[in-house]
Amino acid sequence: MSLSRFLTILCLIATLGLVAAGCGDDDDDSSESSEETTEVSAEDCTPDQLETVEPGTLTIATDDPAFPPYFEDNDPTNGEGFESAVAYAVAEELGYTEDQVEWVVEPFNRSYAPGPKDYDFDINQISITPKRAEAVDFSSPYYEAKQAVVALKDSEIADATSIADIADAEIGAQIGTTSLDAIDAVIQPSSDPQVFDTSNDVVSALKNEQVEAVVVDVPTAFYLTAVQVTDAKIVGQFAGPEGDEFGLLLEKDSSLTPCVSQAVDTLAESGELAEIEEEWLSAAADAPILE
Repeated sequence: MSLSRFLTILCLIATLGLVAAGCGDDDDDSSESSEETTEVSAEDCTPDQLETVEPGTLTIATDDPAFPPYFEDNDPTNGEGFESAVAYAVAEELGYTEDQVEWVVEPFNRSYAPGPKDYDFDINQISITPKRAEAVDFSSPYYEAKQAVVALKDSEIADATSIADIADAEIGAQIGTTSLDAIDAVIQPSSDPQVFDTSNDVVSALKNEQVEAVVVDVPTAFYLTAVQVTDAKIVGQFAGPEGDEFGLLLEKDSSLTPCVSQAVDTLAESGELAEIEEEWLSAAADAPILE
């Protein structure tokens, strides 16, 4: 399916506003922001003042491959997709032009490990959790997410209307995600969920019927069912046990954290974040609530 056709699908099913879900961690924790934002002035948050990895350059990390609707054509540099657009909006708020932004690859599961980072911030549907915040910094949240259950259309649970209806199913999720947390805490299946190393493995497991259903964030679920596994459907959506907010991830005690948080807050207050969400993630009409 072409990108234009996929975007058309999203536009047709949008109108109920943004509902989403996110990658996260297998920690039992809340999604409150990890840092108390330090007051900074606009003069402190300019390229000539910020201590970035490369002077005069804002280095941003994400995973490879980078999937829609967060990125398009596996190319973070094109500004298309929700997180690519957010990243460039933050960069602009900090005073960086597009040609002053450099992208690098950082695998999801390695992003929240302790230690030095070779980038200024990472954007990769990374949920803010207290356990992660022991090792890294997070900006103010730029997105609040929900979880989606996806099953093949001919599955016995395809028409489930409640959490209880899927509790006996064989369910899968990616390792190190809040989707996996949500399976254990909310669905509480009768058998242990199957755990997969990558998002590609999750898709393959569903396609090859290794599992009856998978749990992913809602925007990913729309892409998965529209493009990757077209004979699958979104059974429904539900909130994680403690909510789920995405934050930009920075090195622990980074001097950039207050300025990056301020940039996110400014984008939220101006309505620009909402406009980016509406453009790229407004596709929740066909995801009923599971209770």
